[in-house]
Amino acid sequence: MRAAPRSTAIIIFLDEERFLREAIESVFNQTADDWELLLVDDGSRDGSPDIAADFVRSAPHKVRLLQHPHHENRGMSASRNLGLSHARGEFIGFLDADDLWLPTKLTEQQERFDREPDIGLLYGRTLIWHQWNPAAAAEDFLYPLGVEPDRTYAPPALFEVLLANKAQTPTTCNAMMRSALIERIGGFEEAFRGMFEDQVFFAKALLAAPAHVADRVWAKYRQHDDSHSFVAERTHSVSKSRITYLHWLDAYARRIGVAEAGLRAITRETATARRAVWGDRLSRVFGLAR
Repeated sequence: MRAAPRSTAIIIFLDEERFLREAIESVFNQTADDWELLLVDDGSRDGSPDIAADFVRSAPHKVRLLQHPHHENRGMSASRNLGLSHARGEFIGFLDADDLWLPTKLTEQQERFDREPDIGLLYGRTLIWHQWNPAAAAEDFLYPLGVEPDRTYAPPALFEVLLANKAQTPTTCNAMMRSALIERIGGFEEAFRGMFEDQVFFAKALLAAPAHVADRVWAKYRQHDDSHSFVAERTHSVSKSRITYLHWLDAYARRIGVAEAGLRAITRETATARRAVWGDRLSRVFGLAR
């Protein structure tokens, strides 16, 4: 068997033939070369598995294609965990099939890990990417980081930023983690098949280890009407999903002994999410614009 690569990239996909090739190419375009790519098919019925297979044939020493038994659809968390179970890299980076990595992502993130052996996670900025579509009216933009950049933070500082949900936090296309930390926190929670599966995962990580926040853009988060987040917005399910996430988080925080101030913050955010659900209901009943 070949020596383990420094980094493992994991791309999960479900019926993403429009964008998958471009996502994979963004991994091949990295300035760092010591990586492996795991492509996880979550039960696709379009041509995306053929696209993935093309890359496996062209670079079998770099790329592997995985799927669930019987080609089942098991959701985003189970698919990421399937990739993790096959990953050999010291560092793990995730990429959704409609997003892109910028070319220096792996190089710069590996260098930061080498300089700071105590950090378990690092992330920077993610470009909210509308202009991939020439017809898009909206401009690309960046969220504020919410903390002083180019610094390392001990838990629970960045967990509190994640909980407030008002600034740039780790995203699956932006963050990189040590595989040892992922193993310690137990990977993704498979009960979360879609919305908030990433926030559950990063909440566990940010409570478990120091993390570095960089003032660098490392990924492009493509905005389009078929993305999971846009569908959730259209169906008014975001606030309900957030309540489910916060209830899970409250139980998890109590189990691991998070301080009382953190538990009160979770309670406050849960109350805010409940008010948002009632706002959604009233707007639909009375035809009010939110």
